Amino acid sequence: MTLHITDQFDSGNIIVRDASEFGDIQLEIRKDKDSDFYQWFHYRVTGGRDQNLLMKIGNAGGAAYLEGWPGYRACASYDRETWFRVDTDFADGVLTISHAPEHDTVWYAYFAPYSMEQHQDLIAWAQTCEGVRLEVLGETLDGQTLDCLHVGTGKRDIWVAARQHPGESMAEWFMEGFMGRLFDLDDPVARKLRELATFHLVPNMNPDGSKRGHLRTNAKGINLNRIWDKADLESSPEVFHVINRMRETGVDLHLDVHGDEALPYNFIAGGEGAPAFDAKGQEMLDGYKSALARISPDFQTKFGYEVDAPGTGNLSMCTNYMAETFGCLAMTLEMPFKDNDDLPDLEHGWSPERCRKLGEANLDAMLAMMDQLR
Repeated sequence: MTLHITDQFDSGNIIVRDASEFGDIQLEIRKDKDSDFYQWFHYRVTGGRDQNLLMKIGNAGGAAYLEGWPGYRACASYDRETWFRVDTDFADGVLTISHAPEHDTVWYAYFAPYSMEQHQDLIAWAQTCEGVRLEVLGETLDGQTLDCLHVGTGKRDIWVAARQHPGESMAEWFMEGFMGRLFDLDDPVARKLRELATFHLVPNMNPDGSKRGHLRTNAKGINLNRIWDKADLESSPEVFHVINRMRETGVDLHLDVHGDEALPYNFIAGGEGAPAFDAKGQEMLDGYKSALARISPDFQTKFGYEVDAPGTGNLSMCTNYMAETFGCLAMTLEMPFKDNDDLPDLEHGWSPERCRKLGEANLDAMLAMMDQLR
């Protein structure tokens, strides 16, 4: 059977250079539109059943984050529901994925995808949950909706947003778990949180990049997490609309959900570098991280990003901007593309299921911190 490889679907990304031999399939990753960023891949292979496929991504050596390749294993699925890891090697600038499929068709991806069709299903489910209201904050450059869900009656305003970087699909899996628990009227933690706070949730900040198969940017090649202090309708309507709505509600806590290519851990980065960050801000940040570490063994505080010196934070980045502008507890939560080395799973690595569980655990941390917010 002749091999057929395609990326012509929602969130697909691959260029086929040569697929004439099972053991020497030559591929490349397509750059984000109007950008040099690339690393996300997602493609379908048909015709390789019981064959030893060697798929070589020849331009991996020029990808955005080379430190993401060592120790990394690609994701694969036969049903697009269960994703498992396959042998992957990086050498001499080439990422080689080795796999002998058990079925006629298999999908491969940088991480388990969360397509815009899945996003539509998530929104459709969410709006039917009791007490949940759906608002379209505005449109993206490609004309997609920027969806925001509101729930709760409390005086605190909590914003949780995910997937500014579209290739970090684990962030929307996280949101699925977070929302699933928050909207559960039988969950006592969720009920208490909805009584104490009003939640504003943006499950996907970058619909255009997600659908286009981008790693990091929107339809105009803009990195949304470097535009918060200068967002506009022409280049970054996604951030522009969110900020406008935040100014109306106010913000007491903001959680920005991401994925990290290199570090095989879950961790939180705060807004320590913002000029307005003070002792109270440090107390809240430390308290949240400590609470989450007690609640979830999948979260830790030993490994993470280097902390900015006081007053040196880049205010174009969401968490620094939020800490400076609103004086709130502002955090970036990072999950791995690889695995959590503290609790490794050799078959699945860091997975959608574990993303959802970490999302659920954050409700406990928020409840623990509610009285300490400004």
